[in-house]
Amino acid sequence: MDIQADNGADSSADSTADTATDSTTAGTADSSTGAVSADQARIALRRVKDPELNLNIVDLGLIYEVTVDGSTVRVDMSLTSPGCPSGPEIMSEAEQQLRGLPGVSDVVMNLVWSPPWTPERIEPRVRAYMGF
Repeated sequence: MDIQADNGADSSADSTADTATDSTTAGTADSSTGAVSADQARIALRRVKDPELNLNIVDLGLIYEVTVDGSTVRVDMSLTSPGCPSGPEIMSEAEQQLRGLPGVSDVVMNLVWSPPWTPERIEPRVRAYMGF
């Protein structure tokens, strides 16, 4: 697993990171190469749940960006807090789900802290269910 951390030192990324929540590349798979699409990767990530909240990491707003470059899937994600005890488990499960997709040969998980996760990042219907 290739995990990279971003401590937020590059403040120029802060202004555009808010719009990255639903950013994806190539919405459909390329049938000629069998490459996975960013949408397919996002669907796979919905199978990963935060064990404390029992909600998937996409609806929780932990997935900031998913990009696909050939057979490599890159994911920018955060955790609910820097000290999240389930962080390694969540990231490992996310990588496993992505590696299980046909056409994926490499997965790069990038743990980011900027912008910081807040409950406002939670999918509105899930936020309403949770009482936020």
